[in-house]
Parts: sequence; structure tokens; C-alpha cells
Amino acid sequence: MSEVPSELKYAPTHEWVLRDDDEQIVIGITDFAQKSLGEIVFVELPEVGEEVFCGKEFGVVESVNAASDLYSPMSGEVMAINQKLIANPDLINTDPYHEGWLIKIMPHDSGEWEDLLDADDYAEKVKA
Repeated sequence: MSEVPSELKYAPTHEWVLRDDDEQIVIGITDFAQKSLGEIVFVELPEVGEEVFCGKEFGVVESVNAASDLYSPMSGEVMAINQKLIANPDLINTDPYHEGWLIKIMPHDSGEWEDLLDADDYAEKVKA
């Protein structure tokens, strides 16, 4: 069974979302997603200052099994990327909800937050 922290929101495309103390949005991929991908060996992320758009691709994660596009659950400006993932992409496998975060954005439309799945809805989606 995959871990689904209740304090997070989720996109149907298996990204998790956390609103931090600075009103920035932290984005990563879920435990379900990293288990499905297998051992992650490479991550391609946008540059700080780039814009990401809700539902649109913002990067790629590659594993020994497959490559998968990353989709932004909200629109905004990239404020930070997780530099640790460049040298250690397997942090996504070992700690997807903390050390394995991908990017932080300043959202353009905080209303998009309301469109995300809560933990119960996401858990129901991935239990099949």
C-alpha cells in the first residue's frame, strides 16, 4: 500500500502539493508514482524563473524502467528546484514527500488549490 499523507493535496497525474509558510507551493511525485516507476536515475526540471502551467508538462523523471513526464498541478513561477536531485535522483525513491521534492512555485491562481484531490480521494484513485 502506498503512503498518502493527509496534509497534502494531489493531482490525478500523481504529483503531490504542499503550501508552505511563504505561500509557495512545493511539488513532488507521490509514493505510488515512484513505486510504479522503479529506481529513478535522472530528473529534468525547469529553471528558476520559468513559468509552469496547470496540467502542462514541466519536466521528466527517468527510471531504469521508463521515462515519465511531470505535470504541474498548479500554474506559477518556479522559485526553486531541488538541486540535490541532480546528483541523487534516487531521493525520490527513498523519501518522495520530503527530501525528494521537485520544485517550488509561487502560484498565479490560488483557486487551483481547490481543484486538487484530498488524500482520501487520491488514495481511492490509486487503490485499484
